[in-house]
Amino acid sequence: MCGIIGYIGSEPVVPLLLEGLKRLEYRGYDSAGIAVLQGEAVARFRRAGKVRDLEADLAGMAISATVGIGHTRWATHGPPIEGNAHPHLDCSGTIAVIHNGIIDNYLSLREKLAENGHTFSSDTDTEVLAHLIEEESRESDDFLDAVRLAVSQSEGAFAVAVLCASTPDRIYVARRGSPLVIGQSADGAFACSDIPALLGRATDVRFLGEDQVAELRSDGIRVADFAGKEIELPAHQVALDPVSIQKGGYKHFMLKEIHEQARAVGESLREKTDHEAFGLDLDSLGDLASNFENIYLLACGTAYHASLAAEYMWEKLLPVTIQAAIASEFRVRDQYVDDKTLVIAVSQSGETVDTLMAVRRAREKGARIIALVNNERSAIDREADASVYTRAGIEIGVAATKTFTAQLSVLGLLGYELARRRLGTIPVGLNEELARLSLLSGRITETLRDESRIERLADELHRQTDALFLARGSLFPIALEGALKLKEISYIHAEAYPAGEMKHGPIALIDEGTPAIFLLSRDVAFDKVLGNMEEVKARNGFVVAVTDCPTEPALQRVADAVLPVPNAPGISRPILFTLPLQLLAYYIAVARGTDVDQPRNLAKTVTVE
Repeated sequence: MCGIIGYIGSEPVVPLLLEGLKRLEYRGYDSAGIAVLQGEAVARFRRAGKVRDLEADLAGMAISATVGIGHTRWATHGPPIEGNAHPHLDCSGTIAVIHNGIIDNYLSLREKLAENGHTFSSDTDTEVLAHLIEEESRESDDFLDAVRLAVSQSEGAFAVAVLCASTPDRIYVARRGSPLVIGQSADGAFACSDIPALLGRATDVRFLGEDQVAELRSDGIRVADFAGKEIELPAHQVALDPVSIQKGGYKHFMLKEIHEQARAVGESLREKTDHEAFGLDLDSLGDLASNFENIYLLACGTAYHASLAAEYMWEKLLPVTIQAAIASEFRVRDQYVDDKTLVIAVSQSGETVDTLMAVRRAREKGARIIALVNNERSAIDREADASVYTRAGIEIGVAATKTFTAQLSVLGLLGYELARRRLGTIPVGLNEELARLSLLSGRITETLRDESRIERLADELHRQTDALFLARGSLFPIALEGALKLKEISYIHAEAYPAGEMKHGPIALIDEGTPAIFLLSRDVAFDKVLGNMEEVKARNGFVVAVTDCPTEPALQRVADAVLPVPNAPGISRPILFTLPLQLLAYYIAVARGTDVDQPRNLAKTVTVE
């Protein structure tokens, strides 16, 4: 949620800020703005809407500044109007602040500042920071100390960038909870909320740590913790290139990323199976790697559906209690967690704040943590005892596609590794599973070739207002994911249920033409699900079957549309069943004319609770 970009150096700053904001659009936003140092004053430009609207406003202006900060805002406090857009200024107009996250105690801070004579012009929590820094700067000769003292009084999760007219050769940043990356190049220094904004610009990056502030100059950085102790941050090479965030001829990033799944899944599996002996490195867990008694998989949204699929897969392998839990709910329940508990934290970004907070709560109660993330050095990765990575690459589309199937593949392997360590022997069926996984990339490519059939079906369904997704057993989490994808990007109301629950309420929603998408496999309660399909057909619903037995005569008789997938058991099955649902959601959304890559109200990385 929200995007931060800052630059100080020798190049004109406005084009760099706009380019960085465009690269961060996938994070989700509803307004945009920049502030630059023009001469001896702060010049601010902002508006509600897209970055392209801000760019149009700036076209033709003669701005020679080489220092500036930019922001895309996802509204939390106050509506998405220009007056609430970042950057925000202090009373003097010489300090500009941009901010990701939420200042939990902003009301009490605002009240105290108002008593001291500060006036406010927005509804946001962010504006408090500008005035708080102004207040602290009156007592400090070092502006970095003023920033440090101001953010030290703030509660919640935040990433902050600050510009000040009195120190025109510096930018200041701070973070707690929300991510913030510092980059350096031969021409200057950058700050941003995510690495894609720096691709092709920075040669190395540093990840600002929890409760740390930094001063950026064109030729270097100075870092301190909130107590004032100076710190050295290690540098990391930028491993990605600008081509990885281009559409490559596809109409939308989402479609490109759907078609990248053979590679994303293949690379996620290859590094873990192309060895003389199968195994994932969990040695840093110590004795608990083989001596755990219960497992929680903690995640949100799509990652929760992957975790629930893992629960179904793992219960056949492990003689322990396994539960997938929504991270935000885990925090408010009195779950049984002790020093025999393993927690698997699943997050594509590694920065999902609900999951991060749930991890910290579990650790307080004695659990050990395994991170499963797509971004090394992310917050959850850094806090885990051991990490396992997906290799999906950058995912720009807000609706997760390739990161979901990569998560399914790696979670499947992690289940076998935990079973191997817990049982002290090779799990039954592992060699056969590895043989099937060696064919999975090809099967993904084969399934995606059916795209034209799905596009025709989408054209038939796109005017519907409701849809049901129904499945049983290990396919139920995939039905949940299919419903989420459809509602996320097409705005059609979609719900998923275990097929056996249909007669316990959801059947009341079936009307003439109502789409009911069934996930049906010969190996997963086939006859029972077929009976549920008959019940929908008897009420004039429109029955779609996503199935690995498409030529079954009984199925052909009852289904209005059949979307075939290859017949492959084990880890491959949920992945292959996912693909037609992704394409169906995509083409329905395109037919409805929605913004597929940046659906309304959503953000790629959820960094507020």
